[in-house]
Amino acid sequence: MLTAARGATLILLGALLAQAPLTAQAYQPREPEYSGPPSITASPTVEPTTTATPVPTPTTSQPVDEPAARSWSEVVKQVTETSPGDLQVRSADKSEQAESMLRCFKLETENYCLGLGFVDKVPTGAQLQSIVSPPALRAADEVGVEQDIPTGDLTPADFVAQRAAMPKSTRVTAELDEMQAAWNGREKARELRELVAAGTPPVNPQEPTGSPAASEQEAGQDVGREAAPTTAGTETAATPQADGAGAAPTPTGSPTATPTATPTVAPTGVPTRTVPTVGPSKPVPPTTPAAPVKVPASAYIMKGFQTSQEKGYWCGPATFQSIDWADDNQKDTQASWAKDLGSTTGGTAISAMVKQTNVKTAWPKSAGTYIVQNVSDWNAQTFFTVHQKHLGVYKAPVIEHVQLLKRYFPYLAFNHSGHYQVGRGYDKANGTIAIFEVFNERRFNSRGNVTDGPRNIPASALFNATLANSFQNIGL
Repeated sequence: MLTAARGATLILLGALLAQAPLTAQAYQPREPEYSGPPSITASPTVEPTTTATPVPTPTTSQPVDEPAARSWSEVVKQVTETSPGDLQVRSADKSEQAESMLRCFKLETENYCLGLGFVDKVPTGAQLQSIVSPPALRAADEVGVEQDIPTGDLTPADFVAQRAAMPKSTRVTAELDEMQAAWNGREKARELRELVAAGTPPVNPQEPTGSPAASEQEAGQDVGREAAPTTAGTETAATPQADGAGAAPTPTGSPTATPTATPTVAPTGVPTRTVPTVGPSKPVPPTTPAAPVKVPASAYIMKGFQTSQEKGYWCGPATFQSIDWADDNQKDTQASWAKDLGSTTGGTAISAMVKQTNVKTAWPKSAGTYIVQNVSDWNAQTFFTVHQKHLGVYKAPVIEHVQLLKRYFPYLAFNHSGHYQVGRGYDKANGTIAIFEVFNERRFNSRGNVTDGPRNIPASALFNATLANSFQNIGL
């Protein structure tokens, strides 16, 4: 019986062992089966994720890749679509915020970057990081000079932080307000770019190329002198403007007709009128030669309209108070202008200064729509030439945007931060630009100097002070 039972057991065990390879083969095909027919239905759900991943990439480079806007509606569309959402801004680091808040657009042929103004070349990411970093020239670089004392311009880093803190709807409104001035002033920007491209542009477009260059060279020889600490006592009686922009009949004509000195050429005072063309885009027939517009050897406007800032961070409101006061002979308070300009303890944005000049004053009737213009590709000669034309022909002020350092403004006792001043005259023979300094150092520091009022600054010094500011731009 034992032998029979053992035999039965062996037979049963043999049958089980014979089935084992079949069982192993039954599990083996399941792994290839996972990537076979059953998974084909699942693969389409994976594919959309692969096609969706490239979507964020175009949005980061979208501002640079945007096609040139040919109409205001296209500008609105581009600005609105490229403005990042609230969650995207909050999750972005400072580098990404800078790129999105300072993004650039092409307005027909001109490049405009939010906050920075019209630029010849769109800045790279590394350049934007440099812009939002503190200025290279600081008080610490000079032995025996105090650290910077803020005076009231909004730094690029603060500009980015302010825009990033806005809800998207509010931010887009602010961006479109800024872009409106840029769009209206794009022709002025084009002419300024062509002025720079000309290398050594003549002050008077229709004069022979020799004489203006010679006069500019004469001005350049004196451009490096020390700033005269005296007030602008050499002002001529014929040029001061005490009643606003109405004292400049010559430039109110159409862009192509302005080089003629005939006041009757002015057809309409269009608010978006731009600066006359530097080169004759439409040649005038030689049968009726037009007299060239002569830029005077010296010119001063706004005599008697100097102001002094009431708070340490109110250089923007004080500068604008002076500009508006000379326009309509009504001196509104700095507090009211601080509200309109959106000034904070951090300062005032130059885009706000330009916007209010276009909205609240009549200066654009003589000088064209005011714009924010980057000057980093300019030289001191171009800087001086533009001032002569704006102040001597259009008789309209320039919004100077400088770094208020003692090396450029010797009347100071200490160094200060980014700052606004009123550009209001020039003297070709001395190579100087006249300003209204709105900051009285003594008012905020008992050891400071009395610094506010009219000043004459070498054009090269004012240009270098503009480059020392991180924004490197002016309003004109």
